[in-house]
Amino acid sequence: MGATHPLIVFGITGRMGQSLIRALREGSPFQLQGAIASPASARLGRECAADGPPTGVLITADAAAVLKAAALKAVASEPGAVAMDFSVGGAVAAHAQACAQAGVPLLVGATGFDAAAQAELKRAAHKIAVLIAPNTSVGVAVLGELVAQAAAALGEGYDVEIAEAHHRTKRDAPSGTALRLGEAVAQARGRTLEEVAVYARYGKDTPGAHGSIGFSVTRAGDIVGEHTVTFAGAGERLELTHRASDRMTFAQGALRAAAWLLGRPAGLYGMQDVLGVQKKHGQ
Repeated sequence: MGATHPLIVFGITGRMGQSLIRALREGSPFQLQGAIASPASARLGRECAADGPPTGVLITADAAAVLKAAALKAVASEPGAVAMDFSVGGAVAAHAQACAQAGVPLLVGATGFDAAAQAELKRAAHKIAVLIAPNTSVGVAVLGELVAQAAAALGEGYDVEIAEAHHRTKRDAPSGTALRLGEAVAQARGRTLEEVAVYARYGKDTPGAHGSIGFSVTRAGDIVGEHTVTFAGAGERLELTHRASDRMTFAQGALRAAAWLLGRPAGLYGMQDVLGVQKKHGQ
């Protein structure tokens, strides 16, 4: 079947980590080599697959050792290794540092990380390829491009509201995907999201401000992920929606993005780069 590439997954015990294991079983140019979880995880030292056939890979918290071994294996017998981070926002900076030190490119699917972690990712991108993808769905990447086109064409005469829904255990709100969609609208209008975002409305006197971008959040049940961007003008409304019904969509998109990362020069990338979509709106 040809060469396989070592894959390291941060956050292996989570929903996406387990979906990636299932996606790898369906066929991929990657072979799982590192399964990393929090030092506090009760599953340390156990088989990383919670169900289905065992992978033979045990869960560890020693990211440095796993990354070093993967990098050495890649140099010795493989074309390259890739790491994916689907852990939690608070761990992203440390994982970026470890990958940069080991020389292993990194796909960041975790969301909810702060400005300090963002700065760390930018520093890591001087040494390795870093792909930041709060949503690895190919369809969501296309949605982002459509939203940018609509925002540029319609202008500020249309009010914008972004609604998102996820399972009740999702930690960050709004979702990273919703924020990226908001950034696409703001950028197309020559603004920053910080200038125009409205994250909450409550009270008797809360009209929508002209040019603002409103966000609404649902956390319920086992919703995989839904995002709708509404452009509302006088007498008409345009809605762009993406709904995910199976988390395997994200896993397959992540593996596609990881394959694209192989051999890329150091730098910051996004899913638009993976799809070959060139942004022409607002910048």
